[in-house]
Amino acid sequence: MHTRDEQMKAFGRLLDVLDQLREKCPWDRKQTNESLRPNTIEETYELCDALSRGDAHDTMKELGDVMMHLCFYAKIGAEQGEFDIYDVLRQQADKLIFRHPHIYHPSQVGEDEPKPLPYGETNEEREFSHASTSAEVLQNWEQIKLKEKDGNKTVLSGVPAALPSLIKAYRIQDKARNVGFDWQKREDVWDKVREELNELEMELNKEDKEKSTDELGDFLFSVINAARLYKLNPDNALERTNAKFIRRFNYIEQHSIRAGRPLTEMSLDEMDQLWNEAKAQEKKES
Repeated sequence: MHTRDEQMKAFGRLLDVLDQLREKCPWDRKQTNESLRPNTIEETYELCDALSRGDAHDTMKELGDVMMHLCFYAKIGAEQGEFDIYDVLRQQADKLIFRHPHIYHPSQVGEDEPKPLPYGETNEEREFSHASTSAEVLQNWEQIKLKEKDGNKTVLSGVPAALPSLIKAYRIQDKARNVGFDWQKREDVWDKVREELNELEMELNKEDKEKSTDELGDFLFSVINAARLYKLNPDNALERTNAKFIRRFNYIEQHSIRAGRPLTEMSLDEMDQLWNEAKAQEKKES
């Protein structure tokens, strides 16, 4: 791996290239926060895809694309006299130090080279100085954010409105958990899941679309809650299933192409048989 000096030079080179493109390239020169936003969302999803595939090379590439966008927003902020990349990085480091009182003394916020507290030393000036487990760190994190000058005003205000619904539900539940609003025993959640499923089935039988939609949302929320309690990421789980479905359906489609028959001319029984072949093949390869 590279030294810190090499890393800093590479980061500086990226900023230099961005400065030149902003000045000389017609496309880069015309970009605004609004025009970049859709591209940033796309690049973020491409990064997530590379991460889910475990592809180190593609992850590196997509990280670079996301990094470029972050630097671009900071560049625009500097042009407008609002902030630059220094302000972004310094504020982020200060925030991390402030939210980790079990590692840093609060007086080190703003220092260029903060030093961790000696092992075992506690900070009696701060309420959240002790955290020995990951769960304790997360609980402290949420409560500390409420105490920050420009932090979240309420526990759930830190959940971005633009998050995809599945991820948003998980984050809402997780934030509520960090302040003690959660099931005492994770096994109890299954009664809630079954209750919501029964209510969904009742509304579906009545063919009431509005109420069925509400109950479907409640049921999905309860399943996401169960996944969280069992330390499973529902978004990752669903993405695995999506990928699995695509693989098996592609197997069916490739067979139909080789046979010279459109999928629309194949019976459901024929497609089911090919589906099971694809499933059996996956088991052999795993």
